[in-house]
Amino acid sequence: MQKRYLPLALLALSPFASADECGNVTIADMNWNSATLIANVDKFILENGYGCDAELVPGDTMPTGISMTEKGEPDIAPEFWSNSHKEMLEKGVSEKKLRFAGKAFAEGGEEGFWIPKYMVEKHPELATIEGVKANAKLFPHPEDDSKSGFMTCPSGWTCQITAGHLFNALNLEDAGFEMVDPGSGAALAGSIARAYDREKPWFGYYWSPTPVLGRYDMVKVDFGVEADPVHYEACITQEGCESPKVTAYPPSAVNTITTESFATETPEAYAYIANRAYPNADMSAMMAWMEENQADGEIAALEFLESYPQLWSQWVPADVAAKVKDAL
Repeated sequence: MQKRYLPLALLALSPFASADECGNVTIADMNWNSATLIANVDKFILENGYGCDAELVPGDTMPTGISMTEKGEPDIAPEFWSNSHKEMLEKGVSEKKLRFAGKAFAEGGEEGFWIPKYMVEKHPELATIEGVKANAKLFPHPEDDSKSGFMTCPSGWTCQITAGHLFNALNLEDAGFEMVDPGSGAALAGSIARAYDREKPWFGYYWSPTPVLGRYDMVKVDFGVEADPVHYEACITQEGCESPKVTAYPPSAVNTITTESFATETPEAYAYIANRAYPNADMSAMMAWMEENQADGEIAALEFLESYPQLWSQWVPADVAAKVKDAL
């Protein structure tokens, strides 16, 4: 498994305090691979590095957020996609019940238009959207090779709206492209797998971190502009937007949320939660490993801790890292 590490400066580390007994801690274990991996890593580090009595409790985004705000439990929601629940979270913060501890993913949730790396190696100009448009014939439509194909999101998904507006703003139809609805998320992932296994062309929408981008080396196409979050929210995400403009996808906010009581009563443990952020490429690689090995969060946490010590040891003081390594 290829490993990539962020420089210390990018992890925004704060001064460490030495670990101490931290008492009982509850962690939301949400039912998707990245979230359950993070929850189990947190449990292992908090128990073995900080002396916490850590417990995983079943969780999901909305009910966990409501429970943390109204009941003060669980203490930690390791992976919370914040944009869709912004009002609830900000209300909890203003009432001093919740705290945004930090990023779950270093680059946030990452969306874009992607092509396989082997195509860019052969045609470097394809790394930009202008290069893709100039070479549209390299991407034949799966049902009509007189046209070029762009694989969009399945019907009914929000990303079909955003990808469609950006498809129009980028004038991809004028370049000869036609959108292809894969029908389902599994079919979208399968289209990348089939193309990669045969080294065939592929151009379309996808997001990270995901097992697919952990398994297949894809290049995100450069739109040539920075992200415009205001226009993205006001227009690109809205079905009725009539004048979409080109913008890079802004990163989706994926935070770790804690209760205010956990942050104030266990500052050493909170410092770890606030310092840790998973690089998207590493998380995608771990999610692919989980699928390939049919591993649950507990097994995946051990694999991560043993395979990425240079990464997670940056999140904790040296004495805590030593305890965690001894426990492994």
